[in-house]
Amino acid sequence: MGAASTRWFSTFGGTLRGARLERARRSPQFAGGKFVNSVPTRMLMPGTTWEVIRHQLFGGEQRVPPRPVPVVERGTADYATPPASGLRVTWIGHASALVEIDGRRLLTDPIWSARASPSSWVGPKRFHPPPLPLEALPPVDVVIVSHDHFDHLDMATVQALAARGTRFAVPLGVGAHLEAWSVPPAQVTELDWNESVAVGDLEVTATPARHYSGRNPLRRDATLWSSWVVKGPRHRLFFSGDSGYFDAFKAIGAAHGPFDLTLIKIGACDRTWQDIHMSPEEAVRAHVDLGGKLMLPVHWGTFNLAFHAWNAPADEALAAAEALHVAIAIPQPGEWFEPSAPPAPTRWWR
Repeated sequence: MGAASTRWFSTFGGTLRGARLERARRSPQFAGGKFVNSVPTRMLMPGTTWEVIRHQLFGGEQRVPPRPVPVVERGTADYATPPASGLRVTWIGHASALVEIDGRRLLTDPIWSARASPSSWVGPKRFHPPPLPLEALPPVDVVIVSHDHFDHLDMATVQALAARGTRFAVPLGVGAHLEAWSVPPAQVTELDWNESVAVGDLEVTATPARHYSGRNPLRRDATLWSSWVVKGPRHRLFFSGDSGYFDAFKAIGAAHGPFDLTLIKIGACDRTWQDIHMSPEEAVRAHVDLGGKLMLPVHWGTFNLAFHAWNAPADEALAAAEALHVAIAIPQPGEWFEPSAPPAPTRWWR
């Protein structure tokens, strides 16, 4: 019982102090003792508190799949041969994706745990198992983490990857959590917006997002949140992490685009959180702003984190993409594809 209790407290991570705190204070994104967004941002839309309570208690949406989600099972051998085009992505589920780009491999916001929660007993539970077991994951050059929420930064997964010597690129302050979980400092690079790190011949850059942070409700916005740009010799991709829609996407596209692939969040898109979570329609608009060639919607279909039907974001993203003539791929968990030859959406979620 004592070990379980200690592990539960450990999931909340560390705190900023010393040199890490001084670096945070020097950031243009830090003001009033915390990190802030670049535009005015509300956590909840005005007048939604009672709406949230009513919706939580009486909403009739199918928030959990009524039958098993179809999964394409993967193993280590699947990755023995690199993609012919040089770019391939496997959607693991939620915001987790394994991307093979120009001879390197990266993971976005990896979570292999059964729950997106500090507890293994309560909290949002996976709709489907990870299509690629963590022990079968091929060597990864870098993990990029968008922010410190439990559905994006998973302690057990981080510790398992760190034990393999994997590198991590994280926003400012998030290194405190990894340090608390005994990840060697040499494996962690913390970046402010518009700072970059080289991973072989890849350039990995933290870029702006419109969100918030906090694993511990008493320490909200103590760490930064980011979107990410990855540039290889031949290909470029963008990963949104969690974000509300804002003009920064146009600036990112102008500075770093065009992108062969964008991974953009579409789930948890209730009006309640309009400033900090894009709707599927806004996600497609962001893809256009970024100069994306192919859009992969993420952050949906794995955990019950909102008040909409579990599969509604996919329908809405597909409709918005068709209306704007945007190329979109919506794979099953574990299904991989090369953006040079993407699969046609099949509405498997229906």
